[in-house]
Amino acid sequence: MGMMKEFKTFALKGNVMDMAVGIVIGAAFGAIVASFVADVIMPPIGLLIGGVDFSSLGVTLREATVDSEAVVLKYGVFIQTLVNFIIIALAVFIAVKGINSMKKKEEAAPPAPPAPSNEEKLLAEIRDLLKSR
Repeated sequence: MGMMKEFKTFALKGNVMDMAVGIVIGAAFGAIVASFVADVIMPPIGLLIGGVDFSSLGVTLREATVDSEAVVLKYGVFIQTLVNFIIIALAVFIAVKGINSMKKKEEAAPPAPPAPSNEEKLLAEIRDLLKSR
């Protein structure tokens, strides 16, 4: 029973829940970026290159036989995945940079201490007069 209680305490900590939400959102973001690259970015690039469909680009290393499938080096899919990565890395960089700039604003110069009151000024003058005697 102690182990279940310890696990419940661990699982319900704020950091674990935040991490779980981040992973789910990250997976959804990855799917959106993959679709964006495959369906929006790569077709115009392929058209500019000469009507190339990047997902079909590849080099056949061994033809298909009755007993086995063809062995194909699909470098077009790799190029799409590379573009996905660059877009995701750029988005994460921008998000981290934004978060860091917000933290810097929060950690900016601490407010100046309040000016001493009239009573404190008078007490300091009295102290200085007593020291000079």
